[in-house]
Amino acid sequence: MMVTTIFGSTVSGLNANLVTIEVKVDLSTSFLLVGLPKSGINESQQRIGSALHYSGFLTAEKKVIINFSSAESCPESAAYDLPIALGILQASQQVEFPELGRYSIMGELSHDGKLLPIKGVLHMAIAARKQGFKGFILPLENAKEASIVNNLDIIGVETLQQATDFLKGDLQIEPLITDTRELFFHSLDKVAFDFADIQGQEKIKRAMEIAAAGGHDLILIGPPGAGKTRLAKRFPSILPSLSLQEALEATKIHSIAGKLSHHASLLTNRPFRNPHHTMSKAALMGCADNSKPGEISLAHNGVLFLDELPEFEQSLLEVIHQAREGHKITRSSTKTSEAYPADFSVIASMNPCPCGYSNHPEKECVCGPGIVQQYLKKICSPLLERIDLQVEVTPEKFDQMTATRKSESSKAIRERVIKGREKQKERFQNIPEVYCNAMMPSHMVKEFCQINEASKTFLKIALKRLGISDRVHEGILKVARTIADIADSSEIKVEHLAEAIQYRSLDRQDWAE
Repeated sequence: MMVTTIFGSTVSGLNANLVTIEVKVDLSTSFLLVGLPKSGINESQQRIGSALHYSGFLTAEKKVIINFSSAESCPESAAYDLPIALGILQASQQVEFPELGRYSIMGELSHDGKLLPIKGVLHMAIAARKQGFKGFILPLENAKEASIVNNLDIIGVETLQQATDFLKGDLQIEPLITDTRELFFHSLDKVAFDFADIQGQEKIKRAMEIAAAGGHDLILIGPPGAGKTRLAKRFPSILPSLSLQEALEATKIHSIAGKLSHHASLLTNRPFRNPHHTMSKAALMGCADNSKPGEISLAHNGVLFLDELPEFEQSLLEVIHQAREGHKITRSSTKTSEAYPADFSVIASMNPCPCGYSNHPEKECVCGPGIVQQYLKKICSPLLERIDLQVEVTPEKFDQMTATRKSESSKAIRERVIKGREKQKERFQNIPEVYCNAMMPSHMVKEFCQINEASKTFLKIALKRLGISDRVHEGILKVARTIADIADSSEIKVEHLAEAIQYRSLDRQDWAE
C-alpha cells in the first residue's frame, strides 16, 4: 500500500491554482474521490476504469481513495482523469514513474484511453511555470495553446498509454515550443473582413473611423438588407492593433471558455462577439459556478455587436452598460465571486421601425400611428445615452454596388485612427484609466473640449433648430474632439462640431415623424 502525489491545476477567473492529488490503493472494494463535485465522481470512476482496462492495465477491485486539495472551485472534474489514472497506476505499483512530481498533468480520458481537449490550459501552463514544474503533460490538441508559455516543457499526448510510456522513460516526446512574439507580429495585421470589400457607404465608414479613433460607441439605423451587419463585422479591422499584453488577456478568457481553435495558440485580432437578443443573463455575464466567461468577457479588447438592439431586454442592456462603465464584469454565486476585465466597444444596429421601412426611399412603412415612437422607447436606457454616434444606413443603389472603383482599405483607415489615438495618448498620459476621448468624465470634457465664442453660438443654434436636448451636449463635444484629433487640429472648430451633430439621428425630435 502506498500513496502517490500528483499535481494539476484549477482555474478561477483569470488565474489558475495548484491542485495536489493524492492517490491511495489498498485491498478493499470501493472507489472514493474526495474534493470533487459529487456529480462528477461516478462519471470519473467509469471513464478512468474503462481507460485503464482498454490500455491493458489491471483494474482489480481494490479500494482507491483519491484526495483533492483546492479543487472545489473547478467544476470540470473530467480534466483530472489523466492525473488520477496515472496516480492509480503508480499507487497500485503497476508502473513506476521516476519524474511524476516534476510535471503538472491534466486531461480528460475517453473510455478507450484517448485524451480529449480541456478548457483553460493557458492558465494552467502559466501556473505550472510559476510553481517551478519542469513541464506540463496535457492532451495533444491543447498543446499549441499552452506552448506560448516559455520555460516550460509542453508535452502533448494522445492516449493514456503515451503518457505512461513518456513518464516511464520508454517514449521520447519533444516539447512543443512556440515563439510567441514571432507568432504575434506575423499574424498581427491579418484581417478576416476588410472595408475594401464594400463599395460606397462612405458616411458610415467615416462614422466608424471616428468611433474607432475616439473609443466611441456607435449605432447603425437602417432597413433590413442595408448592410448594417456587414459593416459592423469590419469595425475591428480599423481599431488599433492589439498589444501583446492585450492579446494574452483576450486569449486567456477565450481559453477558459473553450473558444480557441485547437490549431490556435494566441488571438492576434480583436474579438468580435455577436450575442443574440434572446440570450440569457447568465450567457451574457458568464456563470461563476462553472467559471465560464460570458459574451461580455469574450468581447474584452474587442467589439460587442448588438444586432436588433430594441429586442434586447432592458435588464441585459443595463448589464452591458454597467460593464462598459466599470470596465469589468463581476459574477457571483453562493460559493465564489469572480471578476473579468471588460474593456470593449459597443456597435449596435436596429431597424427604424418594427416593419423596418420607416423613412425608406422606395418601400412604404406599414406601421400604424405611434408605433415607431413606441418602438424607439424600447431602447431608452443609459446604454443608449452613452452611444455618441447614431447613423442612418440606407441601401446603396445598384450602380454604386457594382462600381469598379477600388474602396479604401481597412489598413488605410486604421492609420488615421492610430494617429488620432496617439494624440489622445499624449493628452491623457498622466491620467490613469483614461486613454481615449469617449472615456472623459464631465470635468475633463470642460478642460479638453473648450470651444470659442463663435463655436458656442453655432452649437447653441444647431441644438435648438434640430431639437436636440442638452443632455447630449457632452457627447457632441467628445466626438468633435475626436474629429479634430483625426484632422490634427488642437482646436475644435465649427466644422468639427457640425460633423459631430450629424451623428445624433435618434436625438432629433423629428426623426420618427
